[in-house]
Amino acid sequence: MPRGLIIVGASHAGVQLAAKCREMGYQEQITLINGERDLPYQRPPLSKAFLTQNLSPDDILLRPDRFFADANVRLLSGKRCVKIDRRERAVELEDSRRLRYDSLVLAIGARARSLPKSFGAIPHGVVNLRTLDEARFVRDALRSPKQVVIVGGGLIGLEMASTLSSIGCHVSLVEFHGRLMARSCSPGIAEAIEQLHRTAGVNVYLEAGTAEIHAMAGRLHGVTLTNGLRVETDICLFATGASPNIDLAHDAGLACGNGIIVDPFMRTLDPDILAVGDCTTFPSVQLGVPVRLECIQNAHGQAATAAATLVGAPAPYIVPPVFWSNQRLCKFQRVGFLDGVDLTVRREGEAGAFSLWHFSERRLRAVESLNSVHDQALARQLLVKQAPVTPEQVADPQYELRAALLN
Repeated sequence: MPRGLIIVGASHAGVQLAAKCREMGYQEQITLINGERDLPYQRPPLSKAFLTQNLSPDDILLRPDRFFADANVRLLSGKRCVKIDRRERAVELEDSRRLRYDSLVLAIGARARSLPKSFGAIPHGVVNLRTLDEARFVRDALRSPKQVVIVGGGLIGLEMASTLSSIGCHVSLVEFHGRLMARSCSPGIAEAIEQLHRTAGVNVYLEAGTAEIHAMAGRLHGVTLTNGLRVETDICLFATGASPNIDLAHDAGLACGNGIIVDPFMRTLDPDILAVGDCTTFPSVQLGVPVRLECIQNAHGQAATAAATLVGAPAPYIVPPVFWSNQRLCKFQRVGFLDGVDLTVRREGEAGAFSLWHFSERRLRAVESLNSVHDQALARQLLVKQAPVTPEQVADPQYELRAALLN
């Protein structure tokens, strides 16, 4: 007999889905398959507070241990799902156990991009920071100030640079592109954040990569960059992006591209299988094309959408994406998409804070900010409501933007 709902992946999206299903009245059995041995945990602290503060894994749990018993969610930790049998509506675990389902949701996230094969055997001290075990290793290695090379100038790489430089590490940041955060923000924000890091003593190398890793007796002691510079280092952290985990879905015959393809209700081509979170490609109402996002707001929003679908109250997922990052005493936030922007208006705040309002054909498309929390909260409301705010209104410091919500 089928056995209710199985969620594969104890990610932000997977755990939130279990909680939302119960909140919305789902009465059947819920089984959550967790591929890691630790209780489901938050990933953002791994590149920030967990590295420098005396936090235990219990301090970064997604939900308290008792949640799963209280919500009647069967948690299977340290169990990896290796196969989906769509005909029998069953999943197979790596220990050959088979579990049957009425509904299946894939919340299997993304994995760090593999290191180049040209590096050969990877020495002790080279880490792709993505899991709690990897964060434990880095924290243990940083008991005293170290020389650290971080490869990747995106959000995670910059958060690590901010964290490690704040505790006395000598940090070198290597970025392939000509600016930082090329996938996450506009050039105006990137320039401001780069200056903050340089002022804090971080060596930033743009248009550079890692050409060679140097080791002795299996331990890292330096890297050579593609610009020819050799940097001595104790630890090399790679933060070069992630790829969606699609193998399980692809092998089961589900449609995949840059992620598992879902509709606005989080359904795959199989009516009994949904997918949520970083592993999905979904139709964006704002852009009119399929997109894949890696952010907690998207994971939570898609989990709520999938839960509504499962309880028979489907509503499409249409919320604009929200990103944020805390670095060097500044808070970067973004709501919306930067694609197709043809006009940007800067709005000044207090004490150096500012926001960038991006338009496409005079329609508000996205807003970015540094230390301007008020503008960001307002921008999100304007974008969700699709309120008619103009570039001229944004440029006018006397205009109260909240008035646009009343139109």
